[in-house]
Amino acid sequence: MEAEREEIESLWSRREGGEALAGDSEALAAVRRAIDLLDSGAARVAEIDAGTGEVRVNEWLKRAILLLFSLSEMSTIEVGPFEYADKLPLKRGFAERGVRVVPGASARWGSYIAPGAILMPSYVNIGARVGASTMVDTWATVGSCAQIGERVHLSGGVGIGGVLEPPNAVPVVVEDDCLIGSRSMVTQGARVGRGSVLGEGTILNPGIPVIDSETGEELGRGTVPPWSVAVGASRRRAFAGGEFYLPCVLVLRRLTEGERHDRARLNEILRTHGIST
Repeated sequence: MEAEREEIESLWSRREGGEALAGDSEALAAVRRAIDLLDSGAARVAEIDAGTGEVRVNEWLKRAILLLFSLSEMSTIEVGPFEYADKLPLKRGFAERGVRVVPGASARWGSYIAPGAILMPSYVNIGARVGASTMVDTWATVGSCAQIGERVHLSGGVGIGGVLEPPNAVPVVVEDDCLIGSRSMVTQGARVGRGSVLGEGTILNPGIPVIDSETGEELGRGTVPPWSVAVGASRRRAFAGGEFYLPCVLVLRRLTEGERHDRARLNEILRTHGIST
């Protein structure tokens, strides 16, 4: 993999230096080799550092994606009676990979879908990673470079935002065993910790404060702690022009691992606050 990284870094430096790479077949072949690593799951755009717990971005792979768009040409893609025009092919070989894909779902080449995952009519963009036994439910989207863990349920209409530029920008990360409620939006490099639940319609991005409902303490911005039940809320703020309600995310409860997998118990917690997933 080191050889592929060095090739991409060299091509990026050449482009940054003003060299035109369009039409360079060798450059395109090098970029495609890097994207194949993403497609197969051998490499990933970002991962959680075991030592620090922080998200580490593999910038060279993001650069490979950006180079791919600049080097590739438009082509026609036919899928049954449907016609598309794009620079990238669709992902193929789902049955061999042990992935269930319902008609209406699509994933771009350069995304990784792990065995046991289920794609309902949905969309997964290049650079994204969907973990084993995860369901991407109807009309949910997984944006470019988003990292979705194992045994996650992205409920109907969930929007996971893409973060491609700049190459060092941290993408959205949803860790293992999470449930993201219907019509929630997780964008701009936000992070949902392992085992957490977002109630229906929750908006989470790095500008949204996450608040402990018991203490009123702000736990950070754009990151829901592990094993939390969190919902969208608002808090009153006074300005010169009057008082207004600004969005926040409220952590209602901390869970044990057993509670996360007890759906009846989870529904009871949410119903207490008049909320559903």
